[in-house]
Amino acid sequence: MPPCAEGGRLNGKVALITGAAGGIGFATAQRFAAEGATVVLADIDGERLAMQTRQLAAAGLAVAAMPHNVTAESAWDKIVAEILGRYGRLDALVNNAGITRRGSAEEASLEDWRQTLAVNLDGVFLGTRKGIEAMKTSGGAIVNVSSMLGLVGNPSSAAYCASKGGVRNFTKAAALHCADRGYPLRINSVHPGYVETPMLRGAGESHPRETVDVYEARLLSRVPMKRFARPEEIASAILFLASDDASYMTGAELVVDGGVTAH
Repeated sequence: MPPCAEGGRLNGKVALITGAAGGIGFATAQRFAAEGATVVLADIDGERLAMQTRQLAAAGLAVAAMPHNVTAESAWDKIVAEILGRYGRLDALVNNAGITRRGSAEEASLEDWRQTLAVNLDGVFLGTRKGIEAMKTSGGAIVNVSSMLGLVGNPSSAAYCASKGGVRNFTKAAALHCADRGYPLRINSVHPGYVETPMLRGAGESHPRETVDVYEARLLSRVPMKRFARPEEIASAILFLASDDASYMTGAELVVDGGVTAH
């Protein structure tokens, strides 16, 4: 996607996106940069992050790569300080980094539970807190990527559901806090459904192709629109929440699931 002409929805803005080495995060970084933002892509996979960032830079987009572990408070201190030192501002933060570990409430291991909540929920808490500190005077927007499974349950994804449900309600609490304090900072959550990303495909990495096909067909049977979302479609929703087009939205949840939760 080439850079936007004058009038991009994020012209002059500086944005930080976690989990940006692939999937929704990469698509969002590409879209934000095309809309005029300077985008810092952050991910724990430094090698893939560097490769993806070079791809965007080669297309003429204003991007930078910063390896980052969302579960470490010191890493948040470091990355935000580096952004403010380099660019002098932060206008948008997308807390997108996430993992999934399958397991029911009866069968999930404590290790998988803790790891899932550390990345998916602790990472959002730490990022949101640091984002508030950086933007509470200058203003901006935080978008926390939850999931439709933050709204409804899935018997085989207990930890993931817990973490994404936590993101949903934590977002509301943080948004109300900022509004109460009069900070010019909006905080909202986006709730994707089934998306064609490495996370979805990864569920079948250790299984035969025919098993994966059955699994994907079962997922698609639940989607009224009869297809998976493209990462770019979720990126569009995130862009909306981060832009001035959503200027009267805070503490809201934007569901982008092809109609699954409409049942």
